[in-house]
Amino acid sequence: MAPRPVPPPRAAGATALAALLLATGTACGGGSDQPPNAEVAQQSAARDRIGTLSIHSAQGPRSCTASVVRSPGRNLLVTAAHCVQNQQVGLLDGLVFTPGFRNGATPYGSWQVQSITVDPRWADDDDPDYDVAFVTVRAAGGRQIEDAVGGNPLGTGKGVGLAVSVTGYPNDSDEPITCAVRTRSQSGTQERFDCGGYTDGTSGSPWVTGDGTVVGVIGGYQEGGDTPGTSYSVAFDQRVADLYRKATT
Repeated sequence: MAPRPVPPPRAAGATALAALLLATGTACGGGSDQPPNAEVAQQSAARDRIGTLSIHSAQGPRSCTASVVRSPGRNLLVTAAHCVQNQQVGLLDGLVFTPGFRNGATPYGSWQVQSITVDPRWADDDDPDYDVAFVTVRAAGGRQIEDAVGGNPLGTGKGVGLAVSVTGYPNDSDEPITCAVRTRSQSGTQERFDCGGYTDGTSGSPWVTGDGTVVGVIGGYQEGGDTPGTSYSVAFDQRVADLYRKATT
């Protein structure tokens, strides 16, 4: 669908909110030999571009993980589509993005979600091959989010076998985790990696190459993964490039 404003924040029904939050964020693992396990991500300027999506405030119920990507408006995030909208609940209201969240600290504050862009095939059918979303956030303190923390370039058409780091926020932790892995093909439209520890809340976590390019986000098949040891992403190909263009024009 085309970008549309998020309705004014309102108290989500407990059942609807619980349903969406239970649907969000799993991931990382499975493979030959012994896959690695994620570890606590040390703070860095690059990792401060990654943060939590939560309801109304940084301390509110968490939905997922998101990260800042470069855009003309300097106000764009990328995450999984199931983190922000699905057929059962609709669009999740009142989301805020808190970059660099760690142990209750919010070094850059929280940024209100303004609009969400998903592909019509996700909006209509929750098609896992289109489980990616671009999210704009409102300016805070006279600055856009990219002015505050910078942004990573978006990479499409890069193929598989890429060395990436994946950093995200499990719902049961106040610190992000990270893992250095290599991407693999799951199908013609899906990719995967293997690493333990990616539980609820890590959907939307960016797959970042050594030069800082985002080439995937946890989501897609099984909404990111049914176990903490194997994570998936929609292949970042022309479909994602087209969605990015829609979100930024």
